[in-house]
Amino acid sequence: MNRLITINNTFESFQSLIQLYETHKDELFGDIHLEIRHFFAANMSAALGAVLDKFTANLNDIHFDYIDPQIETILLKNDFLTYFGKQRAVDVNNTTIKFLKLKPIDGKYFKNYVIEELIEGHITDLPQMSKGVKEKMVEAIYEIFVNAQIHSETKFIYTCGQFFPTKNKIEFTIVDTGIGFREKINRRFGRNLRATQAIKWAVEEKKTTKEGISGGLGLAILREFVNVNKGKMQIVSNEGFYQFGIDGETLKEFQGEFPGTIVNLQFRTDDNKNYSLKSEIDINDIF
Repeated sequence: MNRLITINNTFESFQSLIQLYETHKDELFGDIHLEIRHFFAANMSAALGAVLDKFTANLNDIHFDYIDPQIETILLKNDFLTYFGKQRAVDVNNTTIKFLKLKPIDGKYFKNYVIEELIEGHITDLPQMSKGVKEKMVEAIYEIFVNAQIHSETKFIYTCGQFFPTKNKIEFTIVDTGIGFREKINRRFGRNLRATQAIKWAVEEKKTTKEGISGGLGLAILREFVNVNKGKMQIVSNEGFYQFGIDGETLKEFQGEFPGTIVNLQFRTDDNKNYSLKSEIDINDIF
């Protein structure tokens, strides 16, 4: 029996999902049983969905033997459990950002999803942003999808979010099951970087593995925004963990590897600043 207990947006929680993957990654035609207890941050559905999809691709059957009732309600509201045959519940409180499994060709759909579910769907919860800042944020988040589409060789991209009103934060997560930062950067530049070194390289401004075209601003812009907003950015790729927040940067290595990349963004909702671009107000820029 596999038990996921208190899965939040922490290094230890990501390690639990990696342990689940490592335990069953080579299993074929099996039955994988799962319990989810105590707490499960709904945005982590994106990472869990990616791992479970790897298992079903090996023709394993997934069995949710027990889910705490409160957790189950949230996972019904965000559509995650509908992918496993259960009926969706209505989210009257607008605390969920629905779980999606997309193909890499679904970029336009993803962009609309970010606008409708995150930016406009939580317009009264997120800090006040000008039209220009909203567009810049959408483009930066969309670039994460494009990076997965172009670089990762993934078959699917998973995304989900959660609004925590009492904790004053929104968590938004994008996951792919591709080759990861390490493999892509090492292939492109003939290096032998570890995953943490590759992630650190990728979050710096204008760093990209695209050839002949510009890029690499998305993660740098988002990191700058969460810095001012006092939010958080986390990246999990292969064995690497990167976190940027009010305590600065943290780099760690997991035992085992996640089969792809997770980008998690935390936005503070108790931020009273009004964000505008320098070009819009002609004084201090937002960042």
